Amino acid sequence: MVLGWVVAVVLAALGLAGCQRGGEAPSAGKADGAASAPAPAAAAASAPVLLLSPEDLRSVAAGGTGGGPVITGSVQPEKRADLRAEVSAVVTQVLKDNGEPVKKGDLLMRLDDTAIRESMQSAEASARAAAQAFEQGERSVQRLKTLQTQGMVSMQALEDAEVRRNSAQSELAASRSRVATAQQQLRRTEVRAPFDGIVSERKASVGDTAQVGKELLKVIGPSSMRFEGLVSADRLHEMKVGQTVVFSVNGFPGVEFRGTLRRVDASASTATRQVEVIVDFVDPTQAPRVAGLYAEGRAEAGGGGALTLAEASIVRTPGSASQPAAAAVWRVADGRLAKVAVELGPRDDRRGEYPVKSGLAPGDVILRNPGVNLVEGQRIEFAKAAVNATK
Repeated sequence: MVLGWVVAVVLAALGLAGCQRGGEAPSAGKADGAASAPAPAAAAASAPVLLLSPEDLRSVAAGGTGGGPVITGSVQPEKRADLRAEVSAVVTQVLKDNGEPVKKGDLLMRLDDTAIRESMQSAEASARAAAQAFEQGERSVQRLKTLQTQGMVSMQALEDAEVRRNSAQSELAASRSRVATAQQQLRRTEVRAPFDGIVSERKASVGDTAQVGKELLKVIGPSSMRFEGLVSADRLHEMKVGQTVVFSVNGFPGVEFRGTLRRVDASASTATRQVEVIVDFVDPTQAPRVAGLYAEGRAEAGGGGALTLAEASIVRTPGSASQPAAAAVWRVADGRLAKVAVELGPRDDRRGEYPVKSGLAPGDVILRNPGVNLVEGQRIEFAKAAVNATK
């Protein structure tokens, strides 16, 4: 009896253990099934519809610079002239001041010509006397030639007359040269405009003593403005004639000028290791009319535009020892959100944007300022008020 009771207890314990194992198997199978379900799809299905307005979206487009070489310099006229004193004299008259327009040949400044005019008059008198002496000597030679053929004068007398005539001729040539020099000096007392333009800087006033070489006036051609800049020699290989340059000019906030690279100098500065470049305005009529304004811009990388992104549109993932930092954007397509990884270039400090190397295509629509609770595949709709406002 006791042995039978022990066997019954053992059999009952074995049966209970079998029932527990049989009940746990279905539970494990259910858990595996739940884990195999697509979590993103489930999250997108459970996420609320995101209401947007057109202002929340941005179409990705080329920014124009693409991280090209930085160019710094100033706006300068191609036509410019520094008018300097060519004679030592006192300034007696100033006819044009800073900012006044001038025509080619206009009288701008006059210097004292008293001494030069007297020298010219003396040279002219000497020239007249020399001309009379030459004419007299020529007549004497002709007369002695006639007498010599008749045997009335000697050959020596004729030769002496020819020497006097030749001497008078030389003096006449020298006198005429002195007259031409005096006339040229007299013309140099009048400072005239070399071309149509504007007086940009007057550096002499009435009463000033102008020594030879002293700067008197500057005249510029405002219609010939160009961007004269410097670029680092390290990025010289990226510069090509005909390349588009986008730049800003101090004094014109919010205005973006476009130009074409005309020339790259063949030598770099030994002090700064920078190379000078010349950029022509695409539209010369829109160029500033003031010379010397500071300008800064970039050349298009590779001669073409690049897609750009603003900082506000970029979602960054902090990096770690095993995982580098990453950048992404939320793209809108077919009424849903998709998180797209992007590769960015160096930030353009002037524009505050990043060139996109990969991940997006022109025309892609992204969120302008994405939030933190967005879900992959989340549906979007446009708010009715926003839709009506856009109609």
